[in-house]
Amino acid sequence: MYRELRLAARRIFDWLNPLVFFLLVVCLFPLAVSPEPALLGKIAPGIVWVAALLATLLGMDGLFRSDFEDGSLEQMLVGSQPIALLISAKVLSYWLLTGLPLTLLAPLLALMLSLPVGSYEVLCLSLLIGTPSLCLIGAIGAALVVGLRRGGVLLVLLILPLYIPILIFGSGAVTASLQGMEATGQLAILGAFLALALPLAPIATAAALRISING
Repeated sequence: MYRELRLAARRIFDWLNPLVFFLLVVCLFPLAVSPEPALLGKIAPGIVWVAALLATLLGMDGLFRSDFEDGSLEQMLVGSQPIALLISAKVLSYWLLTGLPLTLLAPLLALMLSLPVGSYEVLCLSLLIGTPSLCLIGAIGAALVVGLRRGGVLLVLLILPLYIPILIFGSGAVTASLQGMEATGQLAILGAFLALALPLAPIATAAALRISING
């Protein structure tokens, strides 16, 4: 994981672009919909979650790209270290550079969207639980398209349907909090998604990488 973070430090735009994209998408919504605070406060959970989902997906195409181009990906597959463990470290590094900053930036954007302060905790918690699942699931798609020249569009088509449940329960948790209801049910489901994705997604990603390399 230290290697991945060190390489990412050299490619600052690779992890800075999703944050800028996240900021721009959220800022454009008031211009396109309405600047009315009452309306923005109601739709703020969906806006923030859609923007976070798209921002996470933005850099996913390059998750294994550099390793594929320099041949280190093949060495990872035939090496002695468990490939699933290496994939987990790679995804964790990606989340630390994208998902975690998005989560920390979310309250500031929620303030701009007039989301009540009482919902900030649920918003951050839902993103903190949900964005790792987005990264883990996205890694499977990134592995499938790693050998394609223009795999970004195909990646979106493959992964976006799998993101929908996380989007529904993530924004639903914040909406429930906004309406004065308990959000524990939605957060528990997000936690269940993460509990399933943590052990299974790296295994599926490893299989997808072998298919892409050997296929």
